[in-house]
Amino acid sequence: MSIPYTGGCQCGEIRYEIHAQPLTLYVCHCRECQKQSSSAFGMSLTVARDAVVIIKGQPKAWTRKADSGREVKNLFCGDCGTRLFHERTYSPDTINVKAGTLDDTTKLRPVGNLWTRSAQTWVKISDQMLNYDGQPDDVHLLWDKWRQQNS
Repeated sequence: MSIPYTGGCQCGEIRYEIHAQPLTLYVCHCRECQKQSSSAFGMSLTVARDAVVIIKGQPKAWTRKADSGREVKNLFCGDCGTRLFHERTYSPDTINVKAGTLDDTTKLRPVGNLWTRSAQTWVKISDQMLNYDGQPDDVHLLWDKWRQQNS
């Protein structure tokens, strides 16, 4: 995939660009990600915060406590409800883009699974990925695995 990455919400009211290579991509199986995605998991593409530019529209926001106990600011389209980004108070220099909102997802390959203890029983967890039963203590291992996979 080439820079800039582009994406947006379902109705097209919000559009964004990413002007740097991602730091990692992982799958989260926590109950909150299951609820927000209306599926078995959510995907988060971590990028430098200043690399994300909203080029159309203005997301709405609400803050919640994650399963880890940390606060997460959720940014979404106020018209169609599509979740676009997660900002984490404990990591202000990065933002998680909800990877399914990218225009081109064909080359995305997650490197890890978080909160596997909450995974749906029918989901197959690959032993080729980094796997955590909860929140990892060090996300840099996910970043390293992403660099190795994409170099």
